[in-house]
Amino acid sequence: MREKELLDSRLSSWEKLQLHRHYHILIMHSYMLVRAMEIHSLAIATEGELTIGTVDDIQKLHIRSIPLGEHARRICHQDQTRTFAVCSMKYSQSSSEELEMHFIRLLDDQTFEFISTYQLDTYEYGCSILSCSFADDYNAYYCVGTAYVIPDENEPSKGRILVFIVEDGKLQLIAEKETKGAVYSLNSFNGKLLAASNQKIQLYKWRQRDDGSQELQSECGHHGHILALFVQTRGDFIVVSDLMKSISLLIYKHEEGAIEERARDYNANWMSTVEILDDDIYIGAENNFNLFTIRKNSEGTTDEERGRLEVVGEFHLGEFINRFQHGSLVMRRQDSDVGQIPTVIFGTVNGMIGVIASLPHDQYVFLEKLQSNLVKVIKGVGGLSHEQWRSFNNEKRTADAKSFLDGDLIESFLDLSRGRMEETSKAMGVSVEELCKRVEELTRLH
Repeated sequence: MREKELLDSRLSSWEKLQLHRHYHILIMHSYMLVRAMEIHSLAIATEGELTIGTVDDIQKLHIRSIPLGEHARRICHQDQTRTFAVCSMKYSQSSSEELEMHFIRLLDDQTFEFISTYQLDTYEYGCSILSCSFADDYNAYYCVGTAYVIPDENEPSKGRILVFIVEDGKLQLIAEKETKGAVYSLNSFNGKLLAASNQKIQLYKWRQRDDGSQELQSECGHHGHILALFVQTRGDFIVVSDLMKSISLLIYKHEEGAIEERARDYNANWMSTVEILDDDIYIGAENNFNLFTIRKNSEGTTDEERGRLEVVGEFHLGEFINRFQHGSLVMRRQDSDVGQIPTVIFGTVNGMIGVIASLPHDQYVFLEKLQSNLVKVIKGVGGLSHEQWRSFNNEKRTADAKSFLDGDLIESFLDLSRGRMEETSKAMGVSVEELCKRVEELTRLH
């Protein structure tokens, strides 16, 4: 741990961000985990034994790979033009050195072929991308946020917001706005464009010049962040994920034309991303591979209480999440009980795609009891403790998981022998058939 702290102290915020997004530091104690890809097996060595097992292929998704020939960093879809826009990076070997080139690529959403390309400047990286429309302008635009990563600079001091329109299958740059830092996140907000750039949240409106051309004009902003990485919005509320200062809640005041802080989480979490689950609950992911949920204290009786976001859920996922997105991986019937349960998809740096479902209270209580009984019946691979593994854990503290359930563990009930099913269902006070039905309904969420 001392080596990690020493390493962190020598890196800039930009370097730390890239390190946390692309690499994991694993500290192994009495267990060693090895994934043998060639023979599709898993070997676990403990102090006294070696266990080798095969990897189950049954639950794999159908995957179609689209080779791009370069590294894709960000992607966005636009329904109106039936295209994808991708921020990509390609290495080019010259006679003396290896060069990085960065592009905005336009792909057809049916054939996945490149149909247009915009090359970014030297040292310019694509950091964020968004498809949106502006107030009083119903055209669909691609907005791209960039950063100039100059080798001699500790932090990017310059970036751009580029606004493209797709005409005749080509990317046309129609406006650009220089920023004082990297544009890590873009969000469509009340017919305007909200950007997170280094320590600042900035709101831009879409304005038509006298000559008929269009531009982004700064309206207001909010300082006070260390590095604002990701922004989500709901109504007039803005939720900001900060590199070091966890999550903060801002509000946009129309009449004053200003953005003010309403509340924040005072825990020091190194964040990767955030999502709004409902009006009062937000979910965040951080660099120790944990998930947590916080709640806006609207009922607080004092300004201090209302200004503090309360942690209501914690869970160790074991994966570094890059992005949350509302949606589902499967088609669901809206007239069914399962169809009414909201879900959020997440993606990780290791290529995992997962689903988080917001369950009704009675269903959560039932499944929590089932999980408790399954832990007694199903032992972890290598004898690992489920409770210990799923406990929230960072450099400062460890806490038991709360308000989260392990869907993979619950669904493993369907793989039990009949005898163990009956043992579990007896403890639950329901029949095996009823319990199988309840768990099978849960599998339809993904």
